[in-house]
Amino acid sequence: PGAPGTDLIKATTRPVLIMTSYSSIRSAIDSMKLGAVDYIAKPFEHSELLESVAKVLRDHAGGIELATADEFEPPVHGMIGSCTQMMELFRRIRKVALTNSTVLINGESGTGKELVAKAIHKLSSRCGNEMISVNCAAIPENLIESELFGHEKGAFTGATATRTGLVEAAHGSTLFLDEIGELPLEAQARLLRVLQESEIRKVGSVQSKKVDVRLVVATHRDLKQLVVDGLFREDLYYRINVMTLLIPPLRDRGNDILELADAILIRTCKRLKTPVLSFADSASQAIAKYPWPGNVRELENAIERAVVLAEDAVIGEELLAIETEKPRLTEIVAEVPIAASAAIEELSLEDYFQRFVVEHEDMMNETQLAKKLGISRKCLWERRQRFGIPRKKKQEA
Repeated sequence: PGAPGTDLIKATTRPVLIMTSYSSIRSAIDSMKLGAVDYIAKPFEHSELLESVAKVLRDHAGGIELATADEFEPPVHGMIGSCTQMMELFRRIRKVALTNSTVLINGESGTGKELVAKAIHKLSSRCGNEMISVNCAAIPENLIESELFGHEKGAFTGATATRTGLVEAAHGSTLFLDEIGELPLEAQARLLRVLQESEIRKVGSVQSKKVDVRLVVATHRDLKQLVVDGLFREDLYYRINVMTLLIPPLRDRGNDILELADAILIRTCKRLKTPVLSFADSASQAIAKYPWPGNVRELENAIERAVVLAEDAVIGEELLAIETEKPRLTEIVAEVPIAASAAIEELSLEDYFQRFVVEHEDMMNETQLAKKLGISRKCLWERRQRFGIPRKKKQEA
């Protein structure tokens, strides 16, 4: 009693399962390096503990090589991170990839949810077939059912030929649905049928067809709150919330930020066929200090812009065009009433975009908003993500 738990690992030849708090995962990894076979992070469900113990017993009885600290290394090339949250994410990716369970990836916009989905697919038994990726927010509401589930010829005006949907195209593979929180309720009902019955029915068809699809979904929204608001089906929520992976925002990843920045800089220089550049100390300090509301995507854009504009081998802080003292746009708007009578010419383009969308989204659909702003629907969606303005759902009567 009173001795460090690691002494027990050294004193026995029996497999040791570590129980640790989430904040002590680093010590759990060190314990695994000393010989512990696995760990389970608190808080955990009773069933999760039983499953972990059962796995250790099975593996030990069969003489199978047990878990090692290698589980915490990036699962695929291109994934970078050594902070506690990312190492736990890497470990969970490896675990869920070996199953056919539905996976829900949660994280802010720009954190790399599709990269995680690709890693799961690449490590799965379905990796021989191409993963099908769909951004639910980028497809017009009146077309999304046809895109996902296909349609028969003549099913609606403009349906001049039978079309295979993306769910069917993913047969034998993985279907990744990004921004599933934007999926209309009608399409949610069809997706639920896919999960429950493993079958689809094309728009305009009376016949169903069996499909073998592994579903991975992602969102930056609070699906539980969407269920409460009547914008997301409760039964579908429980169907997709089998295995949940949480991607931390870039601002919470500590030294990962500079590690990522260096890797992105090398990759960007190679892609743009420019000599390899480096960051000045001031640029590195700015990168580490900035909160990166757009996460990795914003970091990639800032670095690409700097590489294009660089006139020598060192990138200075000014080329990154980031303001370390500037509050997030959503925070600014929250403090300013929409009805404020500030002159339009005094607003920045970002402020004008935010105000226009908030003031007109109840009166216009996405197509009309985009047309008035002189941009495409896709560009409108991208700016909504960047500025944190989710699209409002229409309540059913």
